[in-house]
Amino acid sequence: MTLAIKPRSSLEGQHFQVVVIGGGINGVAIARECARAGKRTLLLEQNDFASGVTSRSTRIIHGGLRYLEHGELDLVRESVRERERLLRERSHLVHPIHFLFLLNENSQRSAMKVRAGLWLYQRMAKKKSPDLSEMEMARVQRSLDAGHQWLMLNFEDAQCEFPERLVAEWMLEAAATGAVVRNHCEVLAVDIGQGRARGVLFRDRTTGKDQRVDASWIINCTGPWADRICQRSTVRMKKPMLGGVRGSHIVLPRFSGAPTAALYTEAPDGRPVFVVPWNEQILVGTTEVPDTGDPAKATASQQEIEYLLQTAAALFPKAKLSAHDIKYAFAGIRPLPNSPSDKPSAVTRRHFLHDHSDEGASRMISVIGGKLTTAASLARECARKIGIPVEEPKAVTIGPGSSLDPLLDQEVIEIARAGSVSEETARGMMEWHGQNAMDIARMALVGADLRAPICPHTSHIVAEVVEAYRNEYAVTLGDVLLRRVPVALGACWSESCSREAALRIGAVMGWKEQEFGANLEQFETERAAFLQRPARTGSALEAAAD
Repeated sequence: MTLAIKPRSSLEGQHFQVVVIGGGINGVAIARECARAGKRTLLLEQNDFASGVTSRSTRIIHGGLRYLEHGELDLVRESVRERERLLRERSHLVHPIHFLFLLNENSQRSAMKVRAGLWLYQRMAKKKSPDLSEMEMARVQRSLDAGHQWLMLNFEDAQCEFPERLVAEWMLEAAATGAVVRNHCEVLAVDIGQGRARGVLFRDRTTGKDQRVDASWIINCTGPWADRICQRSTVRMKKPMLGGVRGSHIVLPRFSGAPTAALYTEAPDGRPVFVVPWNEQILVGTTEVPDTGDPAKATASQQEIEYLLQTAAALFPKAKLSAHDIKYAFAGIRPLPNSPSDKPSAVTRRHFLHDHSDEGASRMISVIGGKLTTAASLARECARKIGIPVEEPKAVTIGPGSSLDPLLDQEVIEIARAGSVSEETARGMMEWHGQNAMDIARMALVGADLRAPICPHTSHIVAEVVEAYRNEYAVTLGDVLLRRVPVALGACWSESCSREAALRIGAVMGWKEQEFGANLEQFETERAAFLQRPARTGSALEAAAD
């Protein structure tokens, strides 16, 4: 089987009621909301959907416990409400996760205040404190630095291990209701005339051709690139809208004594840090460093990597963690509101919709801030801002620990039979593709090459890749292996995995030798830029293991 990808048609001269610039989770959510309301919508993304800030997050769908410290109760209520909705509506991607809040005698937060905060947090979520087994609590206690007296407080939040998949689903829902979606299309400028935004000029990077479209409304949802779009478009800004703050993470292998619950604790400087089981690895983050550089080139500094490693090593001294254990680091720029007088940790995480009417660009809105958890509520607010009547969904609640596992188990068996694949493969497909897993399984039945694993270390199969290219707007190998079927984020992945995957995918896609080489080289370049291997020269990194 070989698969031909249809070339894109030109959009030159077409009119859209809404053009959304930026295909992160917020932009995709806005495009989906507008398209569902019947508005002719165009979604443009300069690279790939979810390839920016969305893929560089801590991958938690949380109610914002830390926002209580800053008195942002409305933001906590909104976050809790949206978390519960995602747990119900996207249960294959978003699932409950136990957290332990760790305090010791040196913690800057008092136990009384934290207990009060957790009580209020759980009341706002209308949930009782979850039960974490005494065995797990004791296991964590044994692994922690025995030189401290640890207080462990229990609460529940949620995790979306792969927000890239959530973005893909919302993007497909937008397209299904009429939105035109284009990745690898860079907006060169918003066309502004007679005091209002009238359209956009963009370059399709897949063809190299420039196109112009007209628009009734333009939503600048480019995250840390929002000010740059305005500068390119001669929007008369008095001051920057954003104050970029870099957040970095490191990924460690599962080590002896690693927790199965997520940890919320303090770094030596008192900043909150997460240690989270993720994708069969351990994710440690995040930092808060002012950064006004090019968001596309954001990388974790050596100091940030040392900071995160030393925090993890101090928690778990028996694991003897060192720089050699770090699988990779990654970083992104949070598009926080410009607030130069505040510390990064004190800048609000709520979102704002900036109307450019007073700057000579009416009917253009820039989205400032936002986060994974509240993307859907931001989209509803933005739709209302441009005159689309959107009602708030009905409140949803799910009980602590509720699960659809019995139903999922039966679906997994049916998918395995339909595709003649293992139950492990069927479960992986169900977890990443939800209701679409059955269609992928039936496609896999066509040939053994489609049922082959993408690389020898994964149960995910080539048919999932074909689906990404055929129906999920994947253009490059990075679009597939880092976002649609993100096996390259796994613990096993190496250059040999990349080559093996490219060979298996290329055979199905009908790549010639030159095309195979170009796809593989482009993928390895993107993977190395995103998943940064830290330098091994820092003595402080090695000292963390002593």
